Formats: sequence, C-alpha cells, structure tokens
Amino acid sequence: MLRFALLAALSVAAIEAQAVFDAASASRFVRLALDCVGREYPNKIAHVMNSDADARPPRDLTLAFCGCFDWHSSVHGHWLLVRAIRTWPEADFAAPARAALNRSLTPENLAREAEYMGGKGRESFERPYGLAWLLKLAAELRTWRDPDAQRWSGALRPLESAAVGRLSAWLPKLSHPVRAGEHSQTAFALGLTLDYARAAGDREFERLVEQRIRAYYLADRACPVNYEPSGEDFLSPCLAEADAARRVLPQAEFARWFDAFLPRIQLEPAVVTDRSDGKLAHLDGLNLSRAWMLEGTAAALGAKHPRHAAIARLAARHRETGLKAVTGEHYEGSHWLGSFAVYLVTHSWQAEKR
Repeated sequence: MLRFALLAALSVAAIEAQAVFDAASASRFVRLALDCVGREYPNKIAHVMNSDADARPPRDLTLAFCGCFDWHSSVHGHWLLVRAIRTWPEADFAAPARAALNRSLTPENLAREAEYMGGKGRESFERPYGLAWLLKLAAELRTWRDPDAQRWSGALRPLESAAVGRLSAWLPKLSHPVRAGEHSQTAFALGLTLDYARAAGDREFERLVEQRIRAYYLADRACPVNYEPSGEDFLSPCLAEADAARRVLPQAEFARWFDAFLPRIQLEPAVVTDRSDGKLAHLDGLNLSRAWMLEGTAAALGAKHPRHAAIARLAARHRETGLKAVTGEHYEGSHWLGSFAVYLVTHSWQAEKR
C-alpha cells in the first residue's frame, strides 16, 4: 500500500510539474501558427466543383481559413493563436497573433466561409474533424471575456451556426461510429463538439451529442488497443472513445466502464520514420493526442483509482516524446502539430463552461 501511495503521489507531482509551461516555451508553437495561417501554398483542398467557375485558388474559396495547407489545420491554427493569447496575454507573441486574427476573422471573410460551406454538394465538407475544431474555436472565443474575442466571436457566428446545423442533421442519421485513427473518427470530434455545446449553453445540441456518445460507445468492451496504431494514425480509436465517454459519465460509472472497456493498456510512444512524409508524420500527433487523452482519463478516474498512477506515467511518456517532435523542420508536420501541442500543454481537455 505504501508503494502504491508513493507511486500515486509521484504521478500527481509529475502532472503538476508539466502544468508549468510558460510563454517562452509556448512561443515556438505560436511561431508555427503565425507562419502558416497566412501561407496559402502548398495547399490541399477538398473541394466539390460544380462548374468551371469553381476552379479558383484557396484564397478565393475560403477567405479566412485558406492557409496552413488545408482548411481544418487553418482553423485549429487560429484556435492556437486565440488560446495562446488568452493563456499568456503579455507575451511577445500576443500582438502579432492578434494582428493575424484581425486579418482573418472579419465579418466579411467569415460570411463568405459560411456561403462556401453551404454550396451544392458540400454537405460533408470537413465533417466531422474540421467542423469540430471550428466549434472548439467558437467555444474558446465565447468563454473569453476579451473585447477582441467577443468581436471575433460575433463574426464567427454564421459559420458556427452552419457547423452546428450540419452536425445536427448528420448525427441522427449516422448509424455507427467511425473508429478510424484519422479525420473521419467520430469519438474525438464528438468530444470537442460536446465541449462546445456546453460552453455555448446549447442544451438541445448538448443532448443530441451526449446521446450519440452513449449510443455509440457505452456498450463497448475490451477495445483492442494492442492493435494500435495504424501506420498513419494521429488519433487513438480506443483512447479517444474513453476521452468522449469521460465527458458524459459520473466518476464511479466511468471507472466501471473504463475497466471493462480497457482492462489493460500496453502502449509505447510511436516512432516516426520520415517526418518529411505528411502521412507518416501523423504519428507525432498521435503521441500528443494520446498524452492528453490519457491525462483526461487519469483525471476522470481520480487519484484514488488503482490504475491512476500507471495511466499518468504513460501520459507523461507520450507527452515528452510528442513535444520533442514539434520542431518546425518540415512543413508536413509544422502546419498542424503546434495546435496539438498547445491543446496538450494548456490542458484544453479540461473544457470551460460559460
């Protein structure tokens, strides 16, 4: 018992030590976002064309979110800037970050974004990953009592409403969850979406998302985590499911569910063999997302749970490996990994309510 108590105390101390992440440490992640939110090329667009008139450059299609290689990375790059300013308002990067956000998040740009999303044949545009990150950005702005944030939040409202409408129409028709390790995964997206619904005070949307999480996941048992990862994953199917379930279950009920769902976790941080390959570099993101999912799980289980210490230590190993990999050396990873790093180091998995 004494040994267990010491291990638990050490794991809690390790997590608390990790919480000390200052502006100087964060500045390298902010630089990555500032380098990409206004950088249009290279660019990969998922664009349904209805005529020759739709053959246009990204800056003419999605005015606010045309940088960072793809739409969803641009969205969470903007979220990174908001989160960083909010967390470290006096940092040297705060002024250039505000300037970048002022250029992107204008009423005109975001109205055009909403118009684009509503175009014919775009019902599945960025669904669910990009839409979930958009709602994460919306939630961050809604819960920050800053004049600029409130102005940006107002400008974002048409696109935010369009995203809620798209997901509200889709989720009742989605008969099975998507258990992939990339953008199509539903568990991660539902977690961010539920956080948004609670921050926005949208009770109807909150009930829908919570019901879908319960229907998709709460009967699951013995998730085959030892099969992970697939070679291009940046999200863990098993851990993301637990990360969603912890948001809807009381502590004791979550502990019972989790012990049946993941009775054992045997994972090692993933190793990237070529960071210049955008798909292979996904595994750096997997280490970061595993870290915050494990941290969230440990917190939901509570320090008295017998597995808390081991899960916290596994989170710390993934955290260390993941953060070391965010170097900016290759644009294939630098255009998005900073967002995952900031989500982790600012404990953004602890969603705020309005």
